[in-house]
Amino acid sequence: MATDAFAGSFDTRTGTIYNVSGGDWDTISPAADGQKEQIVVNMGPQHPSTHGVLRLILQLEGETVVEARCGIGYLHTGIEKNLEFRNWTQGVTFVTRMDYLSPFFNETAYCLGVEKLLGITDQIPERAQVIRVMMMELNRISSHLVALATGGMELGALTAMIFGFRERELVLDIFEMVTGLRMNSAYVRPGGVAQDITDDQVLRIKETLPLLRSRLKDTTDLLVDNPIWMARTSGVGYLDLAGCMSLGMTGPVLRSTGLPHDLRKAQPYSGYDTYDFDVVTVDTADCYGRFLIRVGEMKQSLRIVEQCLERLDKPGPVMIQDAKIGWPAQLSVGSDGQGNSPEHINHIMAQSMEALIHHFKLVTEGFRVPTGQVYSAVESPRGELGVHVVSDGGTRPYRVHYRDPSFTNLQATAAMCEGSMISDVVAAVASIDPVMGGVDR
Repeated sequence: MATDAFAGSFDTRTGTIYNVSGGDWDTISPAADGQKEQIVVNMGPQHPSTHGVLRLILQLEGETVVEARCGIGYLHTGIEKNLEFRNWTQGVTFVTRMDYLSPFFNETAYCLGVEKLLGITDQIPERAQVIRVMMMELNRISSHLVALATGGMELGALTAMIFGFRERELVLDIFEMVTGLRMNSAYVRPGGVAQDITDDQVLRIKETLPLLRSRLKDTTDLLVDNPIWMARTSGVGYLDLAGCMSLGMTGPVLRSTGLPHDLRKAQPYSGYDTYDFDVVTVDTADCYGRFLIRVGEMKQSLRIVEQCLERLDKPGPVMIQDAKIGWPAQLSVGSDGQGNSPEHINHIMAQSMEALIHHFKLVTEGFRVPTGQVYSAVESPRGELGVHVVSDGGTRPYRVHYRDPSFTNLQATAAMCEGSMISDVVAAVASIDPVMGGVDR
């Protein structure tokens, strides 16, 4: 019996396993009478159907998946460790790059934790809270659009991919208009946000929402109740409530079992308890149900954004007024691009010694955070995004660790796929919607 796992074939308790790495199928010895042929296939990490750099190790019997395992770590960036060598505000520029499809959620979860350690949660300006909610809900829409677009592409619905990225451009244009960047903006800061939204920007967002709503209908008209789409997704990737609870699943996967668990309702933050919206659920517990949930959640996010725009009619500060914490910035667009406004620079450099001292201390050293540890969580497009922040009383985090829903939800791959056809693996993984930047961190 061969003991080399990389040999052409080797025996196990369940039968002979063949490793195939090219060559002619005729060179493979057939299984003996009464034995079942099994083969190990690697999907990924650069496969167009594996959602980024995810490696799936599939043990197949014919086209039936006997065992499915996930191989991760191909996108590891050491972000959590890097945070220990930067001050608290600089940390935002790192965490925004984790789940790169929902950067505003990464930033907000981190800042909520820092603010809880500082004891300033109730001092965050209302306008800053409203802007945070609006940007997160727009980000939820853009993230779900990518989930539907890539999921459709992987199953052959190329028009769905075109529609999804077309609508996402509208949202990314808003991000660029407000923050200067289309992604990884580092816009949410401890104490508030980097800069205010102007009246012109509010007007443009208001004009974009009807276009978004009308265009989302294209995707629903194309796929909802489409017999081909339903044949590929209905009853596929099944995972019931008991399975979700045992694996710690959250987000659309959990809500597809009928459980209306959403942190925006269960543990409100940033004033979500003051907004009118519904938690979307279905009871199919399959890929098609998760698709319907994401479609419904985009419509609810549009409702929330409209309420945010109404509240932005009232002017106000967007950063905590404590000069020892609030990052000094009044940005404007000048001849040299985006940066601090000349008025703000003149105030710091020529008018106020106190403002100069605060600016120098905050930018070079950063503020100190009292000793302690907290856990804060937000409802990201993929589920509960939590962050455990530990401070030793210094100007840098002692430890930051993220509970990313993509990492946790990826555990369901085996439960969803084993016993199904290999073609259903693609649909199941797409319905989980893992983002490997959040998995590997």
